[in-house]
Amino acid sequence: MKILVEEYQYDAALVRDVLQGVDALQNVEGQVSLSYVGYFYNPKLNGGKGDTVFILPKVLMDEQGKVFSKYSPNAIIHMDHENMSDQERKFLYEFAVWIYRAVDVFQRSHKDSDIVYHRKISQVGRGMKKRANTLLDILLSLIQFNKDNQSLITFILKNLHSGFNKINWTRTINHSEAIIQSDEPIYIRPVNKKRQVNFDEELLVIYYSILNYISQTYGFHVDIKVGFPLITGSRFESYLSGRGVVRLRQIKYKYFSDKMLELWNLCYAFFAHRTEITTSTELKEYLLVKNFYVVFEAIIDELIGDSKEELPKDFKEQKDGKLVDHLYTYPGLIEADDEQRTYYIGDSKYYRIGGPLGDTSIYKQYTYARNIVQYNIDLWLDESKPDPDIRLRDDVTEGYNIIPNFFISAAMKPGDYSYNHREIELTKITGKRNPEIKFQFKDRLFDRDTMLLSRYNVNFLFVVSLYARNRQSEKAAWKDEVRKQFRDEIRKVLEWEYSFYPMRSRGVVLDDYMTQHFRQLTGKVFTPFQDKSILTLALHTPNERHALTAEQAELVDMLKEDFDIDENYTLGAEPQLPEATDLQFKIDDYVIIGYYKDEEHLNWILNKKHYNVRSGKDKGSLSLSTSVCAARFLLLYGKKGIYKFALKPNNVRVWDKQDMINDGYKNPRHDFYLVFFIEEHITEGDFANIELDEVKVAILMNKYGKENAGHDKGAVAVKFSELVRCKV
Repeated sequence: MKILVEEYQYDAALVRDVLQGVDALQNVEGQVSLSYVGYFYNPKLNGGKGDTVFILPKVLMDEQGKVFSKYSPNAIIHMDHENMSDQERKFLYEFAVWIYRAVDVFQRSHKDSDIVYHRKISQVGRGMKKRANTLLDILLSLIQFNKDNQSLITFILKNLHSGFNKINWTRTINHSEAIIQSDEPIYIRPVNKKRQVNFDEELLVIYYSILNYISQTYGFHVDIKVGFPLITGSRFESYLSGRGVVRLRQIKYKYFSDKMLELWNLCYAFFAHRTEITTSTELKEYLLVKNFYVVFEAIIDELIGDSKEELPKDFKEQKDGKLVDHLYTYPGLIEADDEQRTYYIGDSKYYRIGGPLGDTSIYKQYTYARNIVQYNIDLWLDESKPDPDIRLRDDVTEGYNIIPNFFISAAMKPGDYSYNHREIELTKITGKRNPEIKFQFKDRLFDRDTMLLSRYNVNFLFVVSLYARNRQSEKAAWKDEVRKQFRDEIRKVLEWEYSFYPMRSRGVVLDDYMTQHFRQLTGKVFTPFQDKSILTLALHTPNERHALTAEQAELVDMLKEDFDIDENYTLGAEPQLPEATDLQFKIDDYVIIGYYKDEEHLNWILNKKHYNVRSGKDKGSLSLSTSVCAARFLLLYGKKGIYKFALKPNNVRVWDKQDMINDGYKNPRHDFYLVFFIEEHITEGDFANIELDEVKVAILMNKYGKENAGHDKGAVAVKFSELVRCKV
């Protein structure tokens, strides 16, 4: 086996033979650099016997260009010539195989990719051409069969040798001389039972001879515990040149068990493959990928990201031509409710160990986030499309949800070459906090220009092997672990840098309050919870939690006059706030606005505790829409003034004429009615204290009524945010 490293500058003379047939970049100084990663078979190496060549990722090298922090890549080209430790040699063999498998998985799942170069040797079988596995596929399958079938082989060997030491008395008496002693014959040369030709044993001899050849030629560790006389030397060379194929064909139909047929096929594939190479020195096979960083991005995206199909259009492939490496939705940073989600934006970096992260990458990441915020707003404003599940801008406070950004880099710790370390670690950055917060105003965490950026290192060996194994359950488990860790790490930094104060109003209209105090509160408050009556104030307190400046303390004191505030809040917990003293409304709640004709009609509504409006498509009617069903309040106006009610939740009914008659309604003239059941007449509290202009209310009804039916000819459902604009 030959080992090369991606992008290392080799002297051309040193690698000319190894790279024969592979394109490489040579500079004016006679140095060669490879932009590939993967495997190829060079049939002209080792005096025409051929050898496998692996080009390994540059992440194997440290900042000084050393492998294992001590070897120049020049020194490990010919592994059998370098005085490496057994552990280092074993690592390189395993690492080469994992890289090969990862590239193989990538090319199978990205069939249209133009960075994969793949060629397999054609073999003739049963009258038609067929594609063989690469030599490396066959070698790995042969080795794996030995690991997986130890008990089967032991069972076969036990049966092979049973009865071989038993004496054949008939042949012994007929053909051996006996000595008479004490009137009893004693046979000096007894004849044992003759062994028959056993094809199971012959196949095992061939198989273990192949394993021995693999171990000696390519360096793979193979455990051979049986005591068969193996085929070696010139005799095995004859098997490689064609005798192996011939002999296996002769004994093919002696096998019936599935396992022995599988073993026969593996052995035959090995010899057939080698025979094809031996008979034509021009045959080549390879599985190479150019620009391995694309493969690394694909690995990380599959292991932590959402697929493009799970995300809104333009979020990953953005309109300005930028491509987001990794994007997924996950519960936000402040709330405890996992249903309130935000976007996490990632970029993977494929460098040598310890490679720097440039400013260009950092500011490009901020552009990704700004684009996603705008695309999300566009979706909410587009009335032709359904509202998205995630809302990044809050209409109540005009604040923006926090969007975490992260970089994830390939890393390998010097001296630690374990594939089992699944943890990700924050990158240590001299003189900077990680995660880092970028802002224009320190106290405006919920501002559109405030960004969170984390940098992580991931064990390159672990993610490559996890991707190459391609086991969905293992990948899903690690995805959950990593996403949770990202969220937890960012929460820690937020709690180091900020103090958070959930708060609920005591009788103020949030829309009015935010308008009145917009300059003081913009970017500092947001509604992250499902209960939109709860706002969260964030203040920058880097020295000590809740250690407020005089200006911050003055702001909190002002808010205490109109809000209940949880001053001991921890991110991810439920706010500890008093229960609402009355029916607190939410800015996004729907209100049914209706009209009563006279005092008799009003008294009928108050006594019956329900309000009806005709249903259908006629002028003045009301359709059974989502907003109608979601309405929590009822506002009725007429000659006796405005009356406000709380409706029973999820209690809208459709009644026909007979239902209305049975309820005491006089002369129903329409086929169907929507009936809203009243829970309470509201006479005090936030809703009751809002003074509304009846002219503005009538205009609002005409705006949303069917075909301008007139405010006295039906009802409409509007958001509370629309209704409060009708204040006196």
